[in-house]
Order: sequence, then structure tokens, then C-alpha cells
Amino acid sequence: MKDQARVLVIGGGVVGVSTLYHLAKKGWSDVVLIERKELTSGSTWHAAGLLPLFNMSYSVGQIHKYSVGLYGELEAETGQNVGLKRCSNIRLATTRDRMDEYHQYAGVARTIGVQVDFLSPTQVQEIWPFAVTDGLIGAIRHPEDGYIQPADLTQALATGARALGATIHRQTTVTAIRQKPGGEWVVTTDKGEITCEHVVSATGNFARRTGAMVGLDIPVVPVEHQFIVTEPHAAIQERKAQGLPELGVLRESDGSWYMREENGGLLLGPYEVGAPACYVDGPDADSEYELFQEDVDRLAPHIESAIHRVPIFGELGIKEVYNGAIAYTPDGSPIIGPAWGKRNFWLNEGHSFGITAAGGAGWQLAEWIVEGEPTIDMLGVDPRRFGDYASEAYLKTKNEEAYANVFTVHYPDEERPAARPLRTAPCYERMRDLGAVFGQKFGWERPNWFAPKGVPAEDHWSFRRSRWFEHVGDECRNVADNVGLLDMTAFAKARVSGPGAAAWLDGLVANKLPARVGRIALAHGLTTRGGVHSEFTIFREAEDSFYLVSAGALQRLDHDWLRKQLSGDGSVQLENLTTSMGVLVVAGPNSRNLLERVCGADLSNAAFPWLTGQDTTVGLAPARLLRVNFVGELGWEIHHGIEFQNHIFDALMEAGRDLDLQPFGIRAMDSLRIEKSYRMVGTELSIEYAALESGLDRFVRPDKGDFVGREGLLAWRERGFANAFATLEVTGHNEADPLGNNPIYLDGELVGRATGGNFGFRVGKSLALAMLRPDLAVAGGAFAMDVLGTTCTATVVPESPYDPENSRLRA
Repeated sequence: MKDQARVLVIGGGVVGVSTLYHLAKKGWSDVVLIERKELTSGSTWHAAGLLPLFNMSYSVGQIHKYSVGLYGELEAETGQNVGLKRCSNIRLATTRDRMDEYHQYAGVARTIGVQVDFLSPTQVQEIWPFAVTDGLIGAIRHPEDGYIQPADLTQALATGARALGATIHRQTTVTAIRQKPGGEWVVTTDKGEITCEHVVSATGNFARRTGAMVGLDIPVVPVEHQFIVTEPHAAIQERKAQGLPELGVLRESDGSWYMREENGGLLLGPYEVGAPACYVDGPDADSEYELFQEDVDRLAPHIESAIHRVPIFGELGIKEVYNGAIAYTPDGSPIIGPAWGKRNFWLNEGHSFGITAAGGAGWQLAEWIVEGEPTIDMLGVDPRRFGDYASEAYLKTKNEEAYANVFTVHYPDEERPAARPLRTAPCYERMRDLGAVFGQKFGWERPNWFAPKGVPAEDHWSFRRSRWFEHVGDECRNVADNVGLLDMTAFAKARVSGPGAAAWLDGLVANKLPARVGRIALAHGLTTRGGVHSEFTIFREAEDSFYLVSAGALQRLDHDWLRKQLSGDGSVQLENLTTSMGVLVVAGPNSRNLLERVCGADLSNAAFPWLTGQDTTVGLAPARLLRVNFVGELGWEIHHGIEFQNHIFDALMEAGRDLDLQPFGIRAMDSLRIEKSYRMVGTELSIEYAALESGLDRFVRPDKGDFVGREGLLAWRERGFANAFATLEVTGHNEADPLGNNPIYLDGELVGRATGGNFGFRVGKSLALAMLRPDLAVAGGAFAMDVLGTTCTATVVPESPYDPENSRLRA
């Protein structure tokens, strides 16, 4: 066995082998894969092999698209038949909400180049004659979808990898992993040691055990999944004898099952409530090709649903029931990318749809390892989207929930209840008593909106304007007319300090640092190509100390990005302050009047101008006030030791009684930020868009000297930009607003996509933020935009439709 490699991949399922193949395709032939048993002997061998292109995630959708395309080319490249059947896929709908979901998904599909067709019930029966159409209102169909033989696919990828110089060692078990002081990894196996530059963990059901070897708590716990294979049916066999096409994969979303042909019979795979987590502590060391005892009774409601939709299913005998483990994460998406806190340790784990995702996951991880960053925005699958709150008990509960919700309608405002509340700010109960309806980000409970007295504090999810729409509007109007209070304790917060802090931080962000103590700057960390990785509010608290605030959902991502760029010479320290500091925001024209009643500082414009901060008191408590906010009104963020939060909260509420102080939530904040054309990381700010494409000219200063991404950004500008940021007014739909990923057309040609959208209650208009072809991003330009299947008119308007001069912010 080799004792040196550039990259060592652990795990010989389809995901690991795809990673090896794509590394070799990138020209890195000195790559090795280790598999403890035989290739595919974990979860790959018992997978149903489906290739669903459907996914509401922009990231995962592109991964799936690439995979299906790759699989169609592998036989020609490797000579291995992968058993690919492009028989199409039909997803049925029995409710308007389901059809709304399909229309929203179709927008995602069209922006990434995936064909999706809408079908009537009559067309469904023509294509799938054994299905009855009772209760159907329509369906969607992917003509390029289908299924594949997982073992054959894995062997083809292995053949391709070997042909490119990669090495595979089977029957080789990893027993330990350690990192040398110089950064090289040493992987110990029962056949000897291998020293390598990079390690990739693609160990499926063993993910947590592999992670434990290097001190990582990997957020993956498998869940049992069953599917039924029936005996043949004469009618299906007769279709084949007549040379008719194979039936497409049928998905009854509202019945939570899929069905396809299998050797003249049918294969039924339900996703049931109550499927248990498994292998919580990992499989047995000797496990191979392992299945669990079947539990058909658990599937009874889904079998009945299948018989109702496809009556011949009830005529068939059961040939075999498979019950195997599928790796899951709390949100159902895989984890693909760098491990936190470990240099050159990579994760390709948690694949609940591993066959579909394997090709794209291997492709992007290879890009990341070889080139230093992926080519598509991977935020939706980045391992660092989970934090250390994701304990084993949490994972068991959330992963079972994720499994049970595979086929539920994925609303844009959906908030799943399992394992909540978990992380709460001290003011949680006070907010709850005021009517807060909570959501969750990075484990934190945050008020989404507030139910007025007499209105049930119950959420209502929809792709259209929900029952909370008017209540959120009232919150927005109160912020604009009076003063609102928002809990943003979930913000990620850190201190960068030390004699080298200023020079180090200046080399990481594209904007100039605040020049004087007490000043604030908005700054962005770029990728080496010039896209946007992170966004920070930076407050200079001393000559050699900076207080950084960023998105709460990106805490681990942002802090890991910072930490991995520390020099190690001790001249810069990075301290995570997230859980020690709370944040309350007051915003609105009465915010100065409110704070003057409880604050020890002079809050006049002259003494406390916009984009400055001061350490002072609120009530009796020490606090730091930063004159910034994300809603476009006069206001301050109040940063404070978390133990003082309730004192500060009570002082504000008491002082604001006659000022119409009311709490507001995240949904109001999003409406308010859209009216100001404020960008967010993951939507308008992305590694796929150059920082200047996103309209960050004010915050990117190539003239200041070198910083990460400067050369890449300038080279990108020299090549020419393909996108330009724009704000759009959208008309033509009275019940819904753009949500993001809406395709934008000019004379039938796709010319852009909405990145976000909402109704702006201050301006009384439906708005979208978007990326357009640069020559078209001109005020007054009119386009067609799809909103839930309705063609609307989207007109470019000047940036910041509300208060474009920022007079209210500066008041």
C-alpha cells in the first residue's frame, strides 16, 4: 500500500468514489481511496437509485443537475454500463399549495437550466395509464429524470478514477487520524500509515465515528428507510412486450411515496412519520451489506395511498422489503466542504439522496480542494451551517423530522418544531408574552412576527401572502411612524485584537477599516476569485481592537474563515463573543427620544453621528450602542453583556410606553431591508457574483492596497461581468410577491433571476432584488417575471425605493 498521497479519501460508497474520480479529473492523480470492506457495501448497494432533479435549494439543484448529466456520459468514457434509465419523473399535486410549491421550484429549475413541464390530470393518465386521477389538480414532469443502478455507477466511477491514475485500497480499515505540526495528515490503517496533504471523509453511516478521530462532532445520524419490491404484473410485462416506454418514476407527494417499475413489477418507497434514527453510535465494525428487520405495518398508510392512486399495486404480492440506513442531517441536505477548525480536512457526508448528489458533490469538492473554492454557491450544503448546538440527541430528533418531511410542502416561511426551543436569548419569555411567533436560525429562537391581542400566536405558511401578512405590515408601519424593538441576539459576534490586528484585518476585507476609534465600517471578505464570502460590520473599539458582527446563521462559517487565516505568530487574537453578548435593536423616528430617557450618552447627531458607536449605559447596565441597522430608519443596535438583557429590555419597554414602542420580528425586518435594496449573503451576495456585480462599489476599495480577492476581482472585471444588481417593482399578482429564484425574461429570453423579494409596506409596492444582464439593469427597463405561474411585469427602479437619500437614517 502507498504510504504517501496528495489526497486520501475515506469511504468507498458512490460519494467517496465520485470525489476520487473528480480529483483525478482535475489532474491530481496522486490520490488514494480507502474502503474498509468492498465498494458500495455501506448504503450505496441498497439504494433505490432514483435521480430526482427536484430540489428547492439553488445549491443542491445545481449539484443534482450536474450528476444526471455526468451519469449519461460515463459509459462512453469508461466502457461501464451504469444502468441509467431516463424514464422521466412525475410529481403529482392534489392541493393549490402543492402546485404553488411546484411553480416556485420551476423558477429555480429554469434559472439553473433544468427542464420541467407542467401536466394536466389527463396528461398524467396518458403517460402513466395505471394511475387514477381522482383528486389531482396537476403535476410536473422532468423528462431527463429517472433512475440508475448504484453499484454499476460506483464501479464506473472507480474505473474512470483508476484510468486517470487514482488508487483504491479495499479491505483496509482506518484506525486513527492525526495532523502533524506542519499540517500534513497521517492516516493509520490496519495495513499501515499514509501521509497526505488532504483528507476527505465520505464515510456515510460511519461519519460521526470518523469525525471523532479528529475531534469533530459531525452533524450526521442515519435514519431507516424502507422500500417494497413486488412480484411482476402481467399488464406491466405486456407493455414491455409491446415495446412501450418504461413508466416514469411516479411521486405522490401528498401521500409521501415514490413508485417505479422494477423487473416487471413495481417498487414503492414511502417516507413515513416514525422512521427511527439508527447507527447513532455507528454501525458494528464488521457490518457489510447490512439491512434492518422490515416493519411493513409502519408503511400501511402509504401502501393504502399507493393502492388508491395505482390500483394494480394492490394486486401484487410482495417480493422483498429493503430496510436500510440513509445518512441524514437536520435539514435533509448533505454537508459538502471544509471541516471547521481543521485545515485540509474535508467532509462529503450526510447524503440522504446520495446517488443523485454524488456526481455533483464530488465535482464541487474537487474544485474546492484543487482551486481553493467551489464554482457554485455552496452555502446550502456547507458543513459549517450547523454549530456545536447540534448534539447527538438533537441530531436524532431533527434527522427523524427531516426524513418524515421529505415530501411535505416546503414553504418559504416554514419553521419545523422538533428540538425547539433550544437556544434562547434571555428576553425569549418576554417576547413570547408579547405575542411572538418564533422561528429558528443556527439553533437560536428569534421572533418572526407578533400576534396582536386576540389573534392566535400560530404560524401560517404559504407561498402567497399569509395570514400574518397584515400583522407584519403593522409592525413595519410602526417602525416607520414610531419606534420598534427587535431581538438580534443571534448575531455572530467576535473580537479581533492584538498588535497585528489592524494590518491582518485590512488584508482580509475589501473596504478600508474604520480609521478612528468609535467609527463603523461595512466590509466584505471576498473569495480569491472576487465573489463575496462574508459580510462584517466592523467597529473600531481601540487602536488595536475591532468588534465584528455578522449574520447569526453564518457564525461558524465566518469565524472559521477568519480563524484559518490567522498567522499563528500570536500578533492577532480572535475571540468568539456570540453567546456572551446580546443585541437589541431600536429603530424608528422615536428611537432617539426613547433612548435619551434611559441612556447615559448624548445621542444628538453632532455627538453621535451615523456609523459611529459608543460605550455607555442603558438603565443601570453597561452597553455599547452602534448607530446602524438593517431597516433604513433612525436607530441603534444595543450590544450588551447577555446577563443585562432583561434589565435593558424592561427599561426600554417602560420608557417607550407613550412612544408607541412595539416589538417587531424578522419578517418585518426583511420587508424593510428589501425597500432599502440591502443585500444579504447567500442571496444578493454570493461567491457566484463578483462583489462589483452585487453593487458593492462603495464598499470595495482596490486602491487601498492588497487584500484577499483583489487580484481575482480585478481580473473578473477585465473579463467582463455577466450580471448587475437591480431593484425591481413587480406588478400583476394580487396574492403573492417574489420570493427569490424567480426567472426574469425579455422577449422570452432568460436574462436574470430574482435573488429575494417581499412586499414593501412603507412604499406600498411588491419589490424584488435581482441580478440582470448588465446592459439591461437600467431604470425603467421592463421585463416579465414568473411569480407562482403568473407572468408579472418587473420594472427596474432606482436603488432604495424607500428614502433613497438616507435622510431618515441620518436624522
